[in-house]
Amino acid sequence: MNRKEMLRLLLNQAQFNGFEFRHWFLAQVIPVWPGAEQALTLLAGEGRYYTLLFSHEFARCFWRTGAHMSFSVPSITYPRVTPNGDVVHVTRKPFTRRLIKPDVWKYHLRQMAASEDPIEYLCRFLPADDQARVRETSSTDPIAAHA
Repeated sequence: MNRKEMLRLLLNQAQFNGFEFRHWFLAQVIPVWPGAEQALTLLAGEGRYYTLLFSHEFARCFWRTGAHMSFSVPSITYPRVTPNGDVVHVTRKPFTRRLIKPDVWKYHLRQMAASEDPIEYLCRFLPADDQARVRETSSTDPIAAHA
């Protein structure tokens, strides 16, 4: 699956939650609407897709407050200081979250910025069948996933 197809899946999720792609594109990229396919092609090339992925408007719609979205939160280990001043390592087990909290999009923007691949980070939050398609194509051809 190439970058444009992955962007299309991500954009569909945001549009389902109220994101207006055409309005955003005209305001943020160029003031002439070339059509949805050409707009996606333009964003997919030259690293311009970051403009969309890190847009607050896109993020608010992608992680809409109160939306029902099942996703796995991975296991994490972090240091914590006890009241005695000792440092202990806490390990949280992985779990599934189903409801989006208010303003969670801000948290996810920070996490996405820290991740190696923002598209891969976002794909974790797609519906299960779309995630399976992404994993299937990226496992068979890892180069195509980043093209």
